[in-house]
Amino acid sequence: MKLLSIVLCLASAITFNIAAWGESSPLAPVKLDHPRDTMLSYMTAMEDYKQGLETNNDALKDRLNDAIRCLNLSDIPFVLRQERGREAAILLKEVIDRVIVIDYERIPESSEEKRWRLKDTEIVISQVQEGDRVGEFLFSTETVYRAPEFFKKVKTLTYKEGSGQGAGYKEPWDEKLIPSWGKKPFLGLPKWKWLGIFAAILISLIIKVLGEMVFRVGIRLLSQREDSFRYRALVALEKPMGLVLATAFGYIALQVLKFEGVALAFFVTALQILLSLCLIWAAYRFSDVITFTLTRVAEKTDTDLDDHLVPLITRSLRIFVVIVGTLVTIQNLGFNVMSLLAGLGLGGLAFALAAKDTAANLFGSLMILLDRPFKVGDWIVVGKDEGKVEDIGFRSTRIRTFYNSQISVPNSVLVNTNIDNMGRRDARRFKTTIGVTYSTTAEQLEAFLEGIKQILRANPSTRKDNFHVSFSEYGNSSLNILIYCHLLVTEYGEELLERQNILLEIMRLAQKLGIEFAFPTQTLHVETFPGQENPKSVNSDSQRLRNVPREFGPGGVESKPEGLGYFVPAFKET
Repeated sequence: MKLLSIVLCLASAITFNIAAWGESSPLAPVKLDHPRDTMLSYMTAMEDYKQGLETNNDALKDRLNDAIRCLNLSDIPFVLRQERGREAAILLKEVIDRVIVIDYERIPESSEEKRWRLKDTEIVISQVQEGDRVGEFLFSTETVYRAPEFFKKVKTLTYKEGSGQGAGYKEPWDEKLIPSWGKKPFLGLPKWKWLGIFAAILISLIIKVLGEMVFRVGIRLLSQREDSFRYRALVALEKPMGLVLATAFGYIALQVLKFEGVALAFFVTALQILLSLCLIWAAYRFSDVITFTLTRVAEKTDTDLDDHLVPLITRSLRIFVVIVGTLVTIQNLGFNVMSLLAGLGLGGLAFALAAKDTAANLFGSLMILLDRPFKVGDWIVVGKDEGKVEDIGFRSTRIRTFYNSQISVPNSVLVNTNIDNMGRRDARRFKTTIGVTYSTTAEQLEAFLEGIKQILRANPSTRKDNFHVSFSEYGNSSLNILIYCHLLVTEYGEELLERQNILLEIMRLAQKLGIEFAFPTQTLHVETFPGQENPKSVNSDSQRLRNVPREFGPGGVESKPEGLGYFVPAFKET
C-alpha cells in the first residue's frame, strides 16, 4: 500500500511537470539554434497545422506561421513572401512525409556545422550569414525555391508509414480548371498565363481609370476651394495614385497566376520599379502642396526670411524625395545600398574636389538668407552688375538687369563682394544742374531760385529738411543752378515720375518768369564797323568806374550780400 502511494505521488508530479512544460508562452521564439532545432520546430508546427485543419482549430492553423519562420525567404519580394512561404512550407512537408521518416537523433545538435542536408534529398538546412536573421538555421533559399519542383517529382508516391501523412495539401485551382490546351507552353509560359497577363493588364488599366475618376470627383466637390490643402492634395495625387492602384493589382495578379522562376523575378522586378517610380512621382508632386502651405504661412509673418526659405525648402524636399526614393528602389531590388555607397568612397576625394564650388555656393546661399544683405525684388549693384534680384537659389542668385538680360552670380562670389543695395535707401537723391541764358537778370535769377525752392517744398515726395537750390557757377554758355534734394519713394518708376514732375514744374516756372534755358552756343562780338567809333571809348567815365565798385562794398547803396530778398535758402528759414 505504501509503495502504491509513492508511485501515485511520482505519477502526479510527472503529470504536473509535463503540463507545466506544455504551457509555453505565446510569445516564445521558434527554436532555430541548430539543424535539429529547426527540423523539430518545423515538423511540430506542421503537424499542429494539419491537426488544426482536421479539427477546424484556428489556433492550431496559425502554427503554419511558425513553420514559415523556419524558411529562409530573404530572396523573395516582401509582398509575396507570406504566400510563397505558405506554399513552400506545405509542399516541403508533403515531400518529406513521402520520402523519409525523420529520425531526429541523426540530425546534428551543434551549431558548428553550418550546413546539413536531409538524407537522400536536396533539402538543406543552413546557417544564415547576413541580414536580420544572421546565425539562425533555416531551410535554405534554394530549398524554398525548389519546393514545387520537389513535390512534382514525389506527388505520386504514398506517405511513409510512421510519418505525419502530409500537411493537408489540396490540388490548386489551375490544375483542376485549366484545360489541357491552356497548360501547353508558349514562349516559356503556359498559354493560360499569357491570357492571364493580358487580362491583368486590361484590369489594371481599368483600375487606374476608376482610381483617377474617384480623385476627380473629390476635385470637383472642392472646386470652390481651390486654395485649400485638400483640393491641391487631390490634384497632385490624382495621376500617380491611379498608377499605384494599378500596380497593387499587379501583385495580386502574380499571386493568382502563380509565376515561378525567371518569369516571377522579371514581373516582380518590373512591378517594384513601377511602384517605386509612382511613389516618387506622387511624393514629388505632393511637395508642391507642402510648398503652397508653407507659402501661405510665410505670408502671414512680418519677416521676409521665411519667404526666401520656402523656395529653398521646396528644392531641398524635391531633391530629398528623388534621392531617397532612388535609394529605396535600389534596396528593394536586392542591392545593398550601404555597401554601394561605401564602394563610392574611392571616388569620394575626386567628387569632393569637383563639388567644392557647389558646396561653397550652398553655404553662400545660407549666409545670404541669414545675413539678408538683399531680398527678392531689391535693386542691387554688385561690381559692374546692376539690376533687380529675381531669385535666390542654391548655387546662384539671378539678377534682371535694366537691359532686361538676366545675370547669374554665384552665391560664393556674392558673400565676398561689396553689395550696394539701392532698394534699402530711405530716400533717393535727386541732383541736377540747370543752365539759363546770360541774358537773365539778377532779379529774374533770384526769383527763379525762390520758385524752385517752393516747387520742392510743394512736392509731397521730397524731404523738407534737407534740400538745396543755389546759383552755383558761371558756365561756358549758361548760368548754372544746382538743385539737390531727396525723394521719399521706394520704386525706381516712382523716382522717375517724381523727377519728371519737378522738372516740368521748373519749366513752367521759367516760362512764367520769362527765363530761357541755355544750350551750348558761341557768340561773335563785332566791336566796330568801318566809320564808327569804339563804344568803349564813348562810355568810358573814369570817375564812374571808381565809384561803382564802392557801391557794392560794405555799406554801399548797391551792396546786397544776402540777395535782393526774392530768394531765401531753405536751410535759413525758420
